[in-house]
Amino acid sequence: MKRFFVFLVAAILMGFGLQSCDKENNNDGGNGGNTATVQWVDLGLPSGLLWADRNVGAKNPEDYGNYYAWGETKPKEVYDLTTYAYGNYNALIKYCSDPNCGLNFFTDNLTTLEASDDAATVNIGAGARMPRDEEWQELIDNTTCTWTTRKGIYGRLLTASNGQSLFLPAASSCEGSNPYNVGESGFYWSSTLYMDVPNNALGISFDALFCTSNWIPRSYGCSVRAVRVRQN
Repeated sequence: MKRFFVFLVAAILMGFGLQSCDKENNNDGGNGGNTATVQWVDLGLPSGLLWADRNVGAKNPEDYGNYYAWGETKPKEVYDLTTYAYGNYNALIKYCSDPNCGLNFFTDNLTTLEASDDAATVNIGAGARMPRDEEWQELIDNTTCTWTTRKGIYGRLLTASNGQSLFLPAASSCEGSNPYNVGESGFYWSSTLYMDVPNNALGISFDALFCTSNWIPRSYGCSVRAVRVRQN
């Protein structure tokens, strides 16, 4: 219920923007949708997990990067149930824990994205992956999260006790062919299915007032930030 309330409030607060979901129209620094060399940030988290310094598809840390539907690995122009790779609202064909949501009562009980469906792994390479829901929560619990700007781009700065930080640009999300008002909010995927309602997946959302874990319809286009385990 808490996740639903937060998501509903966020949706009400945001109006439709005029910007296209097409990657080449986003503030990617002209990189054509290819993620530049990622730097891995050690925030001193209890798990030792390292976080990428930029979104998938971003040339610079403050760039928005690409939008991805959950489980898809390429950006597209329209984000809705007619273009979603894994079915529509009542006919999921992959990642389904509830037969009432699966095509012909299909279930596979997959609750975490496989590597071939992970936008971070596919676009950055082996070792990179999308964070699980509990890893986003670890990040939030162990950093100070402030609303700020970087090079004129609004977003959230997460600063750890060791002085290291991550900037999450407020790229908002795409529903249909246009994102909501970019610069006012951010929606980032985790690799974790929302098992209670498997038409949705878990992630985080934020604006100037809050930063919290959330559930999001899988067909929406959201940002992706990669993680990897520390390499000895």
